[in-house]
Amino acid sequence: MLAEGCEIDEELDASGLTCPLPLLKAKQLLNGMASGEVLKVTCTDPGSVRDFQVFCQQSGNQLLESREDDDKFLYWVQKA
Repeated sequence: MLAEGCEIDEELDASGLTCPLPLLKAKQLLNGMASGEVLKVTCTDPGSVRDFQVFCQQSGNQLLESREDDDKFLYWVQKA
């Protein structure tokens, strides 16, 4: 699991957005990032859990951590 002190290179607050917008916005940010950089995404859409898992499996990006915290869904994605 990801350590609390992990360096985050970009952060996306997609709270209030519904599928597929959180994932689309995350993809746009990841496209501009360098390999190895970490994107933290905050969502409120429960459907994003499966979306981010499948996206990372298919894209080769690494889902470092996924967790729910007070009705928010948090993801740390490392660019492939």
